Parts: sequence; C-alpha cells; structure tokens
Amino acid sequence: MLGLWHLTETPASLWPQLADTPAYVPLLPARADGPRQAQWLAGRVLVQQLAKSLGQPLLLLQNEASGRPFLVDTGPASAVSLSHSGHWVAALLAPAGTALGIDVEMVRDKAQRIARKFLNTEELTTIEHFTIPEAAFPHSPTELYSLLWSAKETLYKLANQCGIIFRQNLLLDLPASPWPAVGTLPARLQLAGCNSRHHICYLQPAAGYVLTYCYQLATL
Repeated sequence: MLGLWHLTETPASLWPQLADTPAYVPLLPARADGPRQAQWLAGRVLVQQLAKSLGQPLLLLQNEASGRPFLVDTGPASAVSLSHSGHWVAALLAPAGTALGIDVEMVRDKAQRIARKFLNTEELTTIEHFTIPEAAFPHSPTELYSLLWSAKETLYKLANQCGIIFRQNLLLDLPASPWPAVGTLPARLQLAGCNSRHHICYLQPAAGYVLTYCYQLATL
C-alpha cells in the first residue's frame, strides 16, 4: 500500500497523532529541527494510518543503523519504506519479507549537475537523444534527471546492501522517449551473486516533485 502526505502540519500538531507518543520521543533524531521533525513525525503517522487501514496493529517504527526503517514486532512484521522531501512524505507498506523502496524528490538542478556520479555511460548516452514534449512527463531536463536520481535511490533501498555503486550496480534500461505521465522504468540490480530485473513505478505527486517506488514480493 502506497501512502502520500502533503505536509502542512507543525510538529506540535503531529505528536498527538502518534499511537504511542512516549515511545517515539527518545527515537527523534537529535538534529531534527522544526521542518525535519515534522517530516519525521508525518512519516510515522502515515505508516500507522496505512497499517490501520489494513487492519494491522500499530507497531513501533524504528531504524536500523543503516537508516532503514522497520516495524518492531515479536513475529514477522510488514516491510516498510519511507521518504520525504519538501512538503511531501511518502510511505510503502508490504507483506513481511518483501524487498521494497520508495523515494520522493523535489525537482532541483542538483541531479543534473551530478549526473555523471550516478548514471553510467550507456544511460547518459541514451538520454542525450531524448526529446521531451510538453504533453509527457518529465517535462524538462531538470525533471528528467531528478526522476532518474529518484529511481536509483529507490533501487538502492530495495537492494539493502552496503558498498553499492550507483553507476555500476543500479542500472536503468531507459525506454525511448516520450514517457507517459505515469509509468514504469525497467531496471536491474547487478550485485555479487545476484542479477535481478525490476520495474520502478513513477508518478508526479505534485508540480515540482517526482516519486518512484519498487517492490519484490518474497518467494513462498
């Protein structure tokens, strides 16, 4: 289940919405100022709302040392992924054992400036021949690079491994442009002993933002 939160609330209004406020107080990051604290809180409230809508218990959300979120339970708990940027918070909830990732990004020129750090030669060559008509999404090079950065961030979260090099291990098989307003990007994970194919879903939650997510259900 995918959840999106357009963040307008303050931390003071978000704290009472948590099911177990005292348990979250010591988990708040020390450097979380007003806006970041609001993002952090909204993510946890959003996960609780998704769980409630699915009839699941409202479990405590913690983070591993790597930063990856997980729900605390005595048995297998739902898999969860979180992201926030600007005024948007996104969460993805899936059955236990699911590999998943989600990323929301404010469209900025940074991704285009650092493109050679996360896109390989083949990917860069492909997008050099793109045409971007107004009717399609992305509408501009800035949105395009932000979308590709978000896609690799999502794939990185799904992989959940240390030592990943974005240009070598996270690969996008970019289709010919133009792309539809909402769609999927074929992708591959090339890791030691693991080569897998995936489809990264993408959409535009609001003007000036891009969102991507991906999941791989556990094999029974």
